[in-house]
Amino acid sequence: MRVLIVEDDFTARKLLQAYLREYFECDVAVNGKEAVQAFRDAIAKDKSYDLITMDVSMPEMNGQQALKEIRDIETEYNVDFGDGTKVIMTTAFNDKDNVMLAFRLGCESYLVKPVSKTKLFNEIDKLGLLQLSE
Repeated sequence: MRVLIVEDDFTARKLLQAYLREYFECDVAVNGKEAVQAFRDAIAKDKSYDLITMDVSMPEMNGQQALKEIRDIETEYNVDFGDGTKVIMTTAFNDKDNVMLAFRLGCESYLVKPVSKTKLFNEIDKLGLLQLSE
C-alpha cells in the first residue's frame, strides 16, 4: 500500500515516515502544491495513494486547499465519492471551523498534533486500511 506524507516540518515528517514505513511505501511532500502534483502524477499512472496524511498549515498551499484540489482530481478521474484516497488531516488547529472545513472538503479523519503512533494507527484501522485490532 502507498502513503503520501504531506508535512512541512522535517521532524514531524520523519516521525510519520518512521511510523508508516513498516506497512506502507512512503512518499513525501513538503507543502500542498507538491502534494497535489504527486497525487496527480500517481493517479495518472494508475498508482493512486491508499492514504494521505496532510498537515493543514503549510507554505505555498495549505492542506485544506490541497485536499480540495485532490478531491477535484479524483472527480476528473471518475473516482466515486468515498472510494478515493483516504485522507487524515494532521494539525495543531483544534478549532471547530478548521475541523468542519476539513470534513466538508473530504477528509476521513482529523488528528491534532502531536500525532502519536497509537492515535495514527487507530485511525488507519478505523479506515479499514490495516487490520491491526483483533
